[in-house]
Amino acid sequence: MNQTFKFTKYIVVMVMVGLMLGSGFLTATASKNAPVQMVPQNFSALADTVSPAVVHIRVEKTVKGSGPAFDQFNRNPYGIPEQFKDFFGRNFGQQRQPEFKRPGQGSGFIIDKNGYIVTNNHVVDGADKIKVVLKDDSEYNAEIVGSDPVTDIALIKVDAKGNLPTVPMASSDNLKVGEWVAAIGSPFGLEHTVTAGIVSAKGRVIGSGPYDDFIQTDASINPGNSGGPLINMRGEIVGINTMIIAGGNGIGFAIPIDQAKDIVAQLKTSGGVTRGWLGITIQDLKGELAEYYGVKDKSGVLVASVVPGDPADQAGIKPKDIITEVDGKKVTTSRDLTNLAAKLGVGDTSTVTVWRDGHQKTFDLKVGKRPLTMAAASDQKQPETKGEYGFEVTELTPEIAQRYKIEETAGVVVIHVDPNGKAKEAGIQQGDLIIEVNRENVVSVKDFKKLIDQHQKGEGVDLLVKRMNSGLMVIRLA
Repeated sequence: MNQTFKFTKYIVVMVMVGLMLGSGFLTATASKNAPVQMVPQNFSALADTVSPAVVHIRVEKTVKGSGPAFDQFNRNPYGIPEQFKDFFGRNFGQQRQPEFKRPGQGSGFIIDKNGYIVTNNHVVDGADKIKVVLKDDSEYNAEIVGSDPVTDIALIKVDAKGNLPTVPMASSDNLKVGEWVAAIGSPFGLEHTVTAGIVSAKGRVIGSGPYDDFIQTDASINPGNSGGPLINMRGEIVGINTMIIAGGNGIGFAIPIDQAKDIVAQLKTSGGVTRGWLGITIQDLKGELAEYYGVKDKSGVLVASVVPGDPADQAGIKPKDIITEVDGKKVTTSRDLTNLAAKLGVGDTSTVTVWRDGHQKTFDLKVGKRPLTMAAASDQKQPETKGEYGFEVTELTPEIAQRYKIEETAGVVVIHVDPNGKAKEAGIQQGDLIIEVNRENVVSVKDFKKLIDQHQKGEGVDLLVKRMNSGLMVIRLA
């Protein structure tokens, strides 16, 4: 009996010591790092504070067609192949379609007591009527102040009497992966729905445009959440909920609020956004491309092409230069340079540092205004030629550039690849733009044939190729 009591006492003491040590360990850990709240007790106070500044947006748009109920009767399930459209005429199978009103919805948040509301451009774009509904069920008609389709941000305004509730903005740069966040909006029209999750990732590039830099979160986001706020546990906005991945579960994306602040400010003052423009296309240095240019740390951005007559061209920057700094700020990735350029003042002079042929050079560049589109330009035309590696190339003409969506102005285009040839085996594809052969520029078919003839008897031929949606790559012909 006595031995049993001693054993039980020993077990109790050991458990208490373990708990004390565990508590001490947790306390020590927390003292070295900022306290982290693993699971918030509830989101009630957060929702009560922020929800009054979140709005439900209803829109009405005029679209052409016979209406959703009749789309199935006018839709060809197989489509009309392009060659038959050319044969029968471009308007073959098309009918004159009437207009009808299509409703839409989204979310937004009030940033100014005078009635300025931030939302997504795709929520209000093309809207004939915009209605804003607050949490207290009061409704207001809204007008578009300005929009930026490139980043999918819009600013609208309501004429409301009295002060409207607002929500403060934080810095999304300070947001940490794994940090708790909440989304408030109107998914499927269910107004002021609150969902919670964590920041799954930052800096996501999902191919939506030149300014991809999204916050990924597993806080539930659905159609109707677009334009609503992503908030931290202090009730501050860190992002604008924007999109989801079709078929994805727990994958949503928000525009970082730091990216949106400057855009919203411009929309408020001028109704539009003006961005700086260097006049170049760029690409990250990765893998074989970095080795090809002798860049060991893969730092810097490769200039893939320069638009003739634009700021970079006038400053002396050339294709294949590697940009490492702009105004003393280090450039590591294409996203770095794109964001830096967008913030440059149009007409201002910036200093651009590049690495060229093993030497550092500095150029003074007068910043231009970013255009909406870039046009390919070339008026040279030469006969097609067929190489011994099993592929054909032709000159880069405006027609060829448009066909293959090429923006560069020099090089030759692959128009045919023998399925049994060496080029096919090496990875060459139709539509590839060949810019260099063994580090020597290719301007015409004549240049290309001459360079191939010079090098094909050697150890191999390295082709610098530009491919749509893939960028620059090096392909070796054995």
